[in-house]
Amino acid sequence: VSFDHSFDIYRKVPKDLTQPTYTGAFISICCCVFMLFLFLSELTGFIATEIVNELYVDDPDKDSGGKIDVSLNISLPNLHCDLVGLDIQDEMGRHEVGHIENSMKVPLNNGHGCRFEGEFSINKVPGNFHVSTHSATAQPQSPDMTHIIHKLAFGEKLQVQHVRGAFNALGGANRLQSNALASHDYILKIVPTVYEDLGGKQRFSYQYTVANKEYVAYSHTGRIIPAIWFRYDLSPITVKYTERRQPFYRFITTICAIIGGTFTVAGIIDSCIFTASEAWKKIQIGKMS
Repeated sequence: VSFDHSFDIYRKVPKDLTQPTYTGAFISICCCVFMLFLFLSELTGFIATEIVNELYVDDPDKDSGGKIDVSLNISLPNLHCDLVGLDIQDEMGRHEVGHIENSMKVPLNNGHGCRFEGEFSINKVPGNFHVSTHSATAQPQSPDMTHIIHKLAFGEKLQVQHVRGAFNALGGANRLQSNALASHDYILKIVPTVYEDLGGKQRFSYQYTVANKEYVAYSHTGRIIPAIWFRYDLSPITVKYTERRQPFYRFITTICAIIGGTFTVAGIIDSCIFTASEAWKKIQIGKMS
């Protein structure tokens, strides 16, 4: 069966039946520049990675064993390292005084101060951990709890461009001008966070919001024993960030739409200008005759 060329919808116009014009040339150049600009814009968008966020109710890291890793770095410039300790307790009955595993104390101010750095885990239940002198063998007469928090972060460290979250919301908190004998309460609401890259690999971290108050606390003996409390609770809402890239078929569809749309609109504009020009010429000829 021979193929019938009458099916050709792209009929060719003989070259000697076409008429080039300066206006058409100008419009053609503008079309090429415009299409190049749109093509580069779409190409940039296709290559770039988009980060989409969503919220849902679930525990994203079920393989963690019900634990959350915590990283704490805090300086107490007016409290000796022998007096500084970390205590952890929660609603599951955990009560640990003087946690020392994976922790380090660095003397400051010729030994008069201390920087505490520690990494530990907490259970996924409401609780608290606090820096205090509770684990010291002898309690000081006037412990000074003024401090600077360099870092407080939960879960895996996330450093991803275009993701601005409260992963270290207390970083840089300065309480050096506070009452030396005051206790500090930081109330944290921990929000589970998941980051999924283009390859489908997930990383689990936690953001948190914080509110704080400062007060002077007395023991049952009437002594002032200040501490720095971090009281936490977990949010049931999980934030998920997902890397996405525009599908290739959508990129091709957009490019075809740009080329077709530009040529169509340019053809209409050129036709209108040419028709108006020819009509104007006829009017001028009519006036001369």
